[in-house]
Amino acid sequence: MQPSEPVRHLNQRQLADRWDLSEGTLERWRSEGIGPIFLKLQGQVRYRIKDIEAYEAENRRSEEHTSELQSRFGISYAVFCLKK
Repeated sequence: MQPSEPVRHLNQRQLADRWDLSEGTLERWRSEGIGPIFLKLQGQVRYRIKDIEAYEAENRRSEEHTSELQSRFGISYAVFCLKK
């Protein structure tokens, strides 16, 4: 890969760091069919950036949604936020 070429994939550790999760959580998610689409190449798990961003967009919650959950269920913190 050339230095000027954009990164197109993240490995498990990089995605865990991006989302502040453990690698074990990502492993469990994969076994349960949860999380973004992944590739397994020569035994190595890779996530395409576009699949990560699509998964983030699908799971984004608005402030109105959070307020509705809080008022309906009395939940003080109802949303798991993925950090970029």
